[in-house]
Amino acid sequence: MTKISKALAVIAAAAVVGMPALVDAQSRAGAQATNQPVAYGADSVEYAPNRIILRGRAEATQGGNRFRADTLTLVSGEGGDLQRAEASGTVYFVTPDQSMRGDRAVYNLGNGEIVVTGNVILTQGKNVLTGSRLVYNINTETARMDGAPRGAAGSRVQGVFYPNSN
Repeated sequence: MTKISKALAVIAAAAVVGMPALVDAQSRAGAQATNQPVAYGADSVEYAPNRIILRGRAEATQGGNRFRADTLTLVSGEGGDLQRAEASGTVYFVTPDQSMRGDRAVYNLGNGEIVVTGNVILTQGKNVLTGSRLVYNINTETARMDGAPRGAAGSRVQGVFYPNSN
């Protein structure tokens, strides 16, 4: 096994270990998905020390959860543990219950926080929330959406909620 093959294997293993935390609290079905295998793919894969870069239709899936972007970078620390996943381009994080869309996203496995920025759309059933920055904590299931500062009045977070809708 070459040095690059070993590094890719270590990072892939770290991704498998890290993805359960990514999907665990994202959905109620996530707990069932944590024991399922993680699959990933892209048009090309590039290795650099402590990171693997998936380019072109990059996607990581586990159970019914999917993290997809133009570019998905998996960053590991010393020892090969996955520390964070960075996504850019058109980014989607989709669970059976909700979806997040934005221009960029960074998921920090240490604190369970995913930050989605740039034209963010959060949907759950028919409910829709838009803004410029979404901070969602997977461990606590808390979220904060911010508007983008524009002009004197600034932009606003906007949403449409349907009672009795999931």
